[in-house]
Amino acid sequence: MPEPADRSISADAGEVSLTAAAGAAATEVDHDVDPDAARLAEMGYTQELHRGMSGFSNFAVSFSIISILAGCITSYGIALKSGGPSTLVLGWLIVGVFVLCVAMAMAEVCSRYPTAGGLYFWAGELAKKNKRAWAWFVGWFNFMGEIAVTAAIDFGCATTWMAFMNLVWGTEVTAGRTFGLFVIIVLVHALLNTFGVSLVSLLSNVSAWWHVFGALIIIAVLWILPDSHQSVGWTLTGWHNETGWTFGPYVFLMGLLMAQYTYTGYDASAHVAEETKGAARSAPRGIVMSVLVSVIGGFLLLFSITAAITDNSQQGLTRLAATDTGLPPAQIFLDALNNPFMAKFLLFIVCIAQFFCGMASVTANSRMTFAFSRDGALPGSRIWAKVNPRTGTPTNSIWLCVTLSVILALPALFNTTAYLAVTSIAVIGLYIAYVVPVFLRRRRSDFVPGPWHLGRFSGLIGWVAVVWVVIICVLFVLPPSSPITVDSFNYAPVAVLVVAVFAAVSWVLGGRKHFMARRTSGGRADLEKL
Repeated sequence: MPEPADRSISADAGEVSLTAAAGAAATEVDHDVDPDAARLAEMGYTQELHRGMSGFSNFAVSFSIISILAGCITSYGIALKSGGPSTLVLGWLIVGVFVLCVAMAMAEVCSRYPTAGGLYFWAGELAKKNKRAWAWFVGWFNFMGEIAVTAAIDFGCATTWMAFMNLVWGTEVTAGRTFGLFVIIVLVHALLNTFGVSLVSLLSNVSAWWHVFGALIIIAVLWILPDSHQSVGWTLTGWHNETGWTFGPYVFLMGLLMAQYTYTGYDASAHVAEETKGAARSAPRGIVMSVLVSVIGGFLLLFSITAAITDNSQQGLTRLAATDTGLPPAQIFLDALNNPFMAKFLLFIVCIAQFFCGMASVTANSRMTFAFSRDGALPGSRIWAKVNPRTGTPTNSIWLCVTLSVILALPALFNTTAYLAVTSIAVIGLYIAYVVPVFLRRRRSDFVPGPWHLGRFSGLIGWVAVVWVVIICVLFVLPPSSPITVDSFNYAPVAVLVVAVFAAVSWVLGGRKHFMARRTSGGRADLEKL
């Protein structure tokens, strides 16, 4: 295989230019070389991961991480307490439209740079100055966000499974048992990812169809079996407030966080781009379609669950939010169906969906970690950047990710508030990483789109995406409930500050010397060390 094109050094800025010499690479690449590998070579990397994913599998990974059967179920109580039905149903659509703009803006950049590094690589390519610094900071927010998301998803999976086991077998739910189950689940996800991309691709496909048909089954059962339903008007506009705040618009905005929590992880399509065939088209389509299908499917699911609520009085909604099951939708299944077996069956569908969601999260997390290590960002990067020659997967990165996720979830054994404080970086960290490349792209009038692009709507959609992320980042740091106590305090800004300070200090101490400065292993671009 031909050597990747060298990248140039910017003499005036003293920075590595992250723009590959595409023309030179094209002349060096043999016509028999896979075009995906050739495009990767233009970006300065050698094809190391096994490219065995179809476009549908790429979509399935992101769709599984968004997981309407996980996020809509486990986070239902957030919106129920902060706005009620109106926030749950209409709020989902409102957030979905804006998130779709973010996804489309990201997809346009992904089509130009389809590499596992994803967000941080895009930032480095698009920044006009201090390219490696932009890439470094975006990379650390993306890395920590991915670790936190994996921990949150699998811990949420363990929590739902414990609720299911309590309903079916009467298993006592304790913090120790929940954490032990979480460790088992995350280890199984690591093993499944270690066996190879073919298995991951197959399970991702199964996951996508499980989510589609699982949601349809839940929707159908909730409309067929109950004797009555709430009116369309109440389901769309009903109001309930347990936040302690009295200003309605503020309460509604806080309730939107439920939907925003769920709409995360679709950058996974970019992180598995180096394992996807026709990545310049398939990866951006995976990003956009995963969000679009989730918007539609999530709306139908939330509308159906909310319409099935049996007691729509304020007292009834308060009791529902405080259900002993810990999951208001599970209580709705029990109350509306009046059939314990069927209610447990619907919860079982949710349990399996959450398992698939966690598996896909480990996949995306490990690929981003592999790419970040390949560029020398993490301590011990040589270890984490290794690819298993037999399976074509970054095995070491997989186990690093799950280990860090377990460590991150350890506070849950002692204090749930501390755990939520740590994992709050999951959403805000990811969305900071999402929007920076989109913002930088808007500042580049010389941007050359890939085969998937937004055409004349690029500017409008891009700026809408930037403004929306700024709005939600503000919402994420505001107090969701009153009075503000140790348990209700919003620790998101603290978590963001910790990551920002860590990234800044590590950049000064060593990152600026070795990050993206020299790559020689395996035929990667040999860049002169600064």
